[in-house]
Formats: sequence, structure tokens, C-alpha cells
Amino acid sequence: MPRITIIETGLVLPQLRGRHGSYPEMFQRMIGAVDDSIDFDVVEIANGEQVPNATGLEAILITGSSAGVYEKLGWIPPLEDFVRAAHARQVPMVGVCFGHQLIAQALGGTVRKSENGWGIGRHVYEVVPDNGIIEGRHLAIACSHQDQVVEAPREARSILFSDFTPYAGLLYANGTTLTVQPHPEFDVNYATALCDARKGIAPDAVVAAAKASLAKPLDSAKLGGVISRFLTGRMAP
Repeated sequence: MPRITIIETGLVLPQLRGRHGSYPEMFQRMIGAVDDSIDFDVVEIANGEQVPNATGLEAILITGSSAGVYEKLGWIPPLEDFVRAAHARQVPMVGVCFGHQLIAQALGGTVRKSENGWGIGRHVYEVVPDNGIIEGRHLAIACSHQDQVVEAPREARSILFSDFTPYAGLLYANGTTLTVQPHPEFDVNYATALCDARKGIAPDAVVAAAKASLAKPLDSAKLGGVISRFLTGRMAP
């Protein structure tokens, strides 16, 4: 069973971390619900750890972050180099939110703040038919972002989209890199807490609508299962 290296690129707000855990802990719970035999390593680059060498890694997951991939942060260029190296070696790799955007940027795409504004709460995404990864027609997943991939890398195809987020899920031609904008690792309580944290930052009407949307079911477990199987080479549902 592959060992998954989680690259922690962002920190949960201190007032929420005690109750909900870190982003790596959320992913470990999500993947552990599918297969509790999987082992993890966590690289806390958000806390100053160095970006690892991709050589020898078995599977990689890059988390979300409050940072923008276009910001002039010292750890972003080395992380882009890491992504390119892992991609070239065909190491199974998944990026979520910031990770989705960082991988796209590293491999030739464009990321910026979207004119669509804040995406928070439960969003519904259409699934591209016969994509080979995600079954069904729609997925409802929690999201929290302003930035978006606005131009996908040439070798990536969109397999998940909405009017708000046209490039919500990208599958790369090498077959070992998959990225998604929304957060299957977020449970409804954390997604609701994030809505509250956006009060005074996002428009009041957007926050209210986002909180109300979370009363409806999420398909987080379904997308979490896809990610788990993708990273471990077990793509059969």
C-alpha cells in the first residue's frame, strides 16, 4: 500500500484547529474512512519545513492554504519545482484548492482572483461523462476560495465544472495527477465555521446563502473515495 506524503501548505485558524484539527488530519480522516491501513507522512511547509525531494515518494497530496499561488512567497517556487519533478516521475499526486491551483500554475496554467468573487458553502459541480475517475452527473462539495484556475495547462482536461468554477477538477494526461478546487476533506461543521469566519470579509448575502446551502447533503465521501483510490492505485469503485 503506497505511503501518502501530505504537503501542508496552510494552517487552520487557531480558534478552529482545536475542534477540527489540521488540514492533514482532515485528509487522514477522509482517506482513513476508505482504507485505515494507509500510512502518512506530513511535511509542514506552512510551518517552515523544507519542500521534500520527490524522488522516492510513493504518493503526494497538497493541501489548501490561505495563500495565493501567485504571491511572492519563498517556498512557492521550490514547491512548483517539486510538482514538476513528481509529475515527470508519474508519482500519484492530488492537489486540493491551493494544491489544485499550485499544480496548475506549475504545469503551465493561469491562476488569479476570480471576478466571480467568494465561493463558500455547498457548491454543486457537473461531472464530465466518461471521465474514467468520477462517476455520476453531479457532486455537491464544500468550497472556500476567491482564486481560481482561469486557464488550464495544455495537458489537463476538466472533469468537474460549474458556472462559478469552470475548472473545478482537472485530470492530467499522464494519468497520475488529479486536482480539485472544492474541499472533500471539510465536514459540514467545519464548512459552517468557515462561513462564520468570512463575516465582514465576504459580502453578508454570500455568507448567509453559503450557510443555508450547507443544510443540504454533501458528496464529500464520494469524492474522498475517488482521491483515496487514485492515490493508492485502486481506481475501481
